[in-house]
Amino acid sequence: MSDPNLSSRSPMRPLPKLIFASRWLQLPLYLGLIVAQAVYVVHFLVELTHLVEAAFGSQTALQALISSIGYKTDAPITTLNETVIMLVVLALIDVVMISNLLIMVIVGGYETFVSRMNLEGHEDQPEWLSHVNASVLKVKLAMSIIGISSIHLLKTFINADNYSEKVLVAQTVIHIAFLLSAMAIAYTDKLMSGNGKH
Repeated sequence: MSDPNLSSRSPMRPLPKLIFASRWLQLPLYLGLIVAQAVYVVHFLVELTHLVEAAFGSQTALQALISSIGYKTDAPITTLNETVIMLVVLALIDVVMISNLLIMVIVGGYETFVSRMNLEGHEDQPEWLSHVNASVLKVKLAMSIIGISSIHLLKTFINADNYSEKVLVAQTVIHIAFLLSAMAIAYTDKLMSGNGKH
């Protein structure tokens, strides 16, 4: 039996139809983010390859790693040491976390603002996507940004000798600002959810 509400619904007027269809203008943006994620994957594989090659004694790969992480020391580095490994691994984790952030923006943003993906019941549907909306997406993005900021801050303090005190203080203040912003977003979301239940 057909839904009487659907049969009685009048067709959209041209202007509202055009405005509603304008959401598809965001599609190239999400496709562009997919391309950006592919670039991150290539970057990850290049860094990982350099790490493996450096572990087997390649000086070219070692110098490429040292240059990419911005590590400097008075003594020349001829072998892969613990500090370099730690900085490279943190850089790889950073790439993974940014990639996770891109996935949340691409999938969650498309589902929320462009069109449904009809993933209900799909065996590979991400757990967070089952209850995603603009508010939940905002909180998850804020938490992801804090995680990325934490990795950057840790990398900076491990390599602190190559940064000025001004840079260290600035990065710490920025990280605290991210924390406070995320707390404010989460608190606002809680208030709005609470008001919605009354």
